[in-house]
Amino acid sequence: MKVSESNSIIEATINFVKSELKNVEGGHDWFHIERVYKNTLLIAKNEPVDITVVSLAALLHDIADSKFNDGDEAIGPRVASEFLLKHNVDSEIIEHVTQIIENMSFKNSFDLNPSFTSKEMEVVQDADRLDAIGAIGIARCFNYGGFKNSALYDPEIEPNLNMTKAEYKAAKTPTINHFYEKLLLLKDQMNTKTGKRIALERHKYMEGFLKQFYAEWKGEK
Repeated sequence: MKVSESNSIIEATINFVKSELKNVEGGHDWFHIERVYKNTLLIAKNEPVDITVVSLAALLHDIADSKFNDGDEAIGPRVASEFLLKHNVDSEIIEHVTQIIENMSFKNSFDLNPSFTSKEMEVVQDADRLDAIGAIGIARCFNYGGFKNSALYDPEIEPNLNMTKAEYKAAKTPTINHFYEKLLLLKDQMNTKTGKRIALERHKYMEGFLKQFYAEWKGEK
């Protein structure tokens, strides 16, 4: 794809995503997409990837998140594919982008034998996971917990550190538990050098937050 064509479809995709995600939950809105897109471009500077593929995958990865569509995991890739087809994007690019969207989610890390992987998916996956940790990750975690009316914390409910994929998808636990069931695990699941470097700093920030949280909960500070 020519640079001019790539820039045109990326601009159209940005406008489409802004419109589609206008009124969604704050942790999965356009600003989340924008941050992931920026993270993707940053990571891609040091990786041998197709910039059009990673850009489109980053922009469309949450276009119809299954969490907000009755668990339908096919709707996101379908909406993305239909949009790209409408804009006459090459079939190979569409296939690659939809495969990334289908397989990049954290819940798919429970599968021991992934059905798809690519360097492009590794970049976009890292970019998305970076937005789930650090200060932004903490804010998003509690925002979604409030959206789901989850308790902040319950000392009597232990995090489930041996979840199955089905258990993870159905989990309705306190928000603090999500740190142990996902967020604190992401540092060791990053794919790229850039992703690992940024994740380490954000991971340490979350550890500091949790230490302060427990001290305040116990009335120690």
